Amino acid sequence: MISRPRVPERWRRFDVTVRDLPLALAFLAATFLPALQSQGTRIGSLPDRPFDALALAAVALQCLPLAVRRRWPVVCLALVSLGFAADQLRGYHSVAGAALPIALVSAGAHLERHRRATALLFSAAYVPLAVALSRLGSGEPPGESVTFYLALVLAWGTGAWLRSTRAAEAAHRLRVAEETRAAERTRIARELHDVVTHHVTAMVVQAEAARYLTAAPDRLDGTLAAVSDTGRRALTDLRHLLDLLSPGHSTEAGSGARAPSAGGLLTLVEQTRRAGQPVEFTEEGTPAVAAGSADLVAHRVVQESLTNALKYAHGSPTSVRVRHGGQEITVEVGTDGPGSRAGSTGGSGRGLAGLRERVEVLGGDFSAGPGAGGGFVVRARIPAGSPS
Repeated sequence: MISRPRVPERWRRFDVTVRDLPLALAFLAATFLPALQSQGTRIGSLPDRPFDALALAAVALQCLPLAVRRRWPVVCLALVSLGFAADQLRGYHSVAGAALPIALVSAGAHLERHRRATALLFSAAYVPLAVALSRLGSGEPPGESVTFYLALVLAWGTGAWLRSTRAAEAAHRLRVAEETRAAERTRIARELHDVVTHHVTAMVVQAEAARYLTAAPDRLDGTLAAVSDTGRRALTDLRHLLDLLSPGHSTEAGSGARAPSAGGLLTLVEQTRRAGQPVEFTEEGTPAVAAGSADLVAHRVVQESLTNALKYAHGSPTSVRVRHGGQEITVEVGTDGPGSRAGSTGGSGRGLAGLRERVEVLGGDFSAGPGAGGGFVVRARIPAGSPS
């Protein structure tokens, strides 16, 4: 079923002049209501004059330009000001005079250039109007004219405040969008680092080992098969990450990061073993049904730790212990051998430093450093059920 756009949405699709036209017509109609005639703005003490042909022109100049108050705010303000001056000098005192503050608010809010020059020109034009009204009237003190001018300044200031508020909101939205894009780029960079580095490291180690197995065809065939299998797995994971960058990719499933499948940790361990790393794997407890991002982060902790073990302590005994609790997942990966300590210095922020940030974002604890009996140990406590 195709949903029809709501009335406000359809109304916003019209040109801004069309949307402002009803306001102009409403002012024009209100001006000719008998009950509102001679009930408008009055500056000075000129007596009321009945409407004539010139009154129609003055009213039209004040009302109709409101239709372009946002498209051409300077034109609107100039025409409305001329109509207002004629209205006051002739003594019509029509309700259309209320269009002048609206034109000032619109100019203050929507004028992009020459704002100061426009304000000064308007102020300068107001002075001869006030003098003329004082001479045509009974010569009263200029207090009323000054008070009305201050009211007009307030209208302009209200428009300027609206403009600055709108600009601040636009800057805030732009800043949030840039921060969101930066966070998403960082997340995808970490996913690429975790996935590609692990698979490529395993392939490099397996390929180097194959160089020394030319005299053992059976073992050589198995090693090359492992390289091929690792490459296919790397391509599968890489395609998934590239799909996340596709404009047509649906994000309804959450953050877009694929959760590890059942037995994913065991697959990581088996792949590392096939690369020549002796790994002892222990998994306790049952993974929670709604673990949130905890399962994925635990998977990445094990993956990065095994990758570092292959890089810096190839051939050294490695142990992986994962415990699934009701409220958290604990991971401990230890590797013998002094070379494994090199894995602690990852300046890119996408290795162990990136893991630390992931774990701490979920409210967990992360540590990586030399073990009590030597080697290198990575420990993580990840609260289960944390949102993505």
